[in-house]
Amino acid sequence: MGNVAFAASLALLACVTAGIGISYATAKAVEAVARQPEASSKIQTVMLLGAALAEATAIYGFVIALLMILVK
Repeated sequence: MGNVAFAASLALLACVTAGIGISYATAKAVEAVARQPEASSKIQTVMLLGAALAEATAIYGFVIALLMILVK
């Protein structure tokens, strides 16, 4: 029971922090585009790269949690 609870909390923590990171990056990208509309394509590229890295972190946390739950 202890490993399952720890794995579930690890997956939840990974997903929540990724969501916070993606939303923060999106908010800053919107602010940057509002200030400099001509740089929107560069800002969008960097923001999407950051969002992909944050999402990968959530996926890694989820996979590790699944491994902790299923492997005994």
